[in-house]
Amino acid sequence: MKRIVLTLMLGSALAGCSMDPKLEMPAAPVSPSWPVGDAYLKANEAALPTVTYQEIFRDPRLQKLIETALANNRDLRIAAANIAAARAQYRIQRADRIPGLDAGAGATVSKADGGDRQTSFTGSVSIPAFELDLFGRVASLTRAEQDRWFATEAAARATRLTLIGDIASAWLNHAADASLLKVAQDTAANAERSVKLTDMRLKGGIAPRTDLAQAQQTLASAQSDVASQTTALAQDVNALRLLVGAEINPALLSSAIEEAAPTVAELPAGVDSGVLLRRPDVVQAEYTLRAANAEIGAARAALFPRISLTGLLGFASDALTGLFSGNGFHWSGGATGSYPIFNAGAGRAGVQASEAQRDAALATYEKSIQTAFREVADALARRGTIDDQLKADTANLTAAQDSYRLSEARYRGGIDNFLANLVAQRSYYTAQRGLVNTRLVEATNLVTLYRTLGGDSLLTATASGPQAVTPAP
Repeated sequence: MKRIVLTLMLGSALAGCSMDPKLEMPAAPVSPSWPVGDAYLKANEAALPTVTYQEIFRDPRLQKLIETALANNRDLRIAAANIAAARAQYRIQRADRIPGLDAGAGATVSKADGGDRQTSFTGSVSIPAFELDLFGRVASLTRAEQDRWFATEAAARATRLTLIGDIASAWLNHAADASLLKVAQDTAANAERSVKLTDMRLKGGIAPRTDLAQAQQTLASAQSDVASQTTALAQDVNALRLLVGAEINPALLSSAIEEAAPTVAELPAGVDSGVLLRRPDVVQAEYTLRAANAEIGAARAALFPRISLTGLLGFASDALTGLFSGNGFHWSGGATGSYPIFNAGAGRAGVQASEAQRDAALATYEKSIQTAFREVADALARRGTIDDQLKADTANLTAAQDSYRLSEARYRGGIDNFLANLVAQRSYYTAQRGLVNTRLVEATNLVTLYRTLGGDSLLTATASGPQAVTPAP
């Protein structure tokens, strides 16, 4: 027994070796600060504080939809199942580092002619084939599976972040479509009054028939827009229903973008690009890189001999009661070693394949950072100019409304022809729709910043890189 214990202790000590290459994480392949210029917000260098979606999306109705989605969305359930599968795969691989224990029992009954019946019992407790991980092959494979597990968890956080952003965008789209529907309905009502007025003027011999045809055309166009916006509103609810994974209470929907947009709060400005290391998709790429690096260690270790121990413990006896007495207990041990003499270079090719996969994972990691930088920079560019566009569209609406009011009064007074009134009416309608769309862009831009900066993440950016919440084994 002492020999067995010493053998196992020696194997465990030798198993501390590792053939993994040292992984040097590359510097972020982007500028340390966001672009600054006419299209960008000028900001200080400041760290992004940890935020929750409740701090950004302040409308209680939207928060309720998000809470329901986090409990019911099927994509999140798929992500949770993927995490469970990755964790189980890690545990399966980790089990190879610990010797197993098998037990067996049997009974045999025999009787010769004219003799007594003989009954014998056998039992065994043994350690099956166990590889002494002298060169860290099994340990490297275990680390690789653990990093894949962490990458899967990061992917789940990315799914959660995307879901929250999608729900906020869909909720805002519904509010904007509700505003556009009201604009179309108001325009249709005004156009209907114009048709009645023009028809009266035509019957009185004041207006030509072309005026009535133009008024009817405007009415038909507005009625078409009413039908289109009604469809869009229903489709918005369908989209929210899919995202939330449950029926949508109409009371949780906003009736106007003018009401919904101000409830989306600003994220802190002036964040340096180091915060991109906390984005879940970047974290996922990093753990994938680490797993590929560990695979190199496993491939290197595969070039060295493998030593397996078999049959370390066993016992047998003719009588069950004597299994642990006298000479009933027997032990045996054995070891096997193998080393490939010739495999046509497959071992070294395995190392080269692992190194190539590591290089591809490294490039993917760097590209994920560059893509994240571009997405945030684009969002900041839009944020830097949206206020000016909103101010201009508001002024345009005010002027268009005043022009339409004056033009209609002049037409009713017989000063201007109907064409001038028609042009003013269409300009007013276009200005209303344009302002609604700009308000939607303003609000969804804040959602985009929340999503692209990795807001509401479980990871934080530090000087040494992303720090993950390590799951329990």
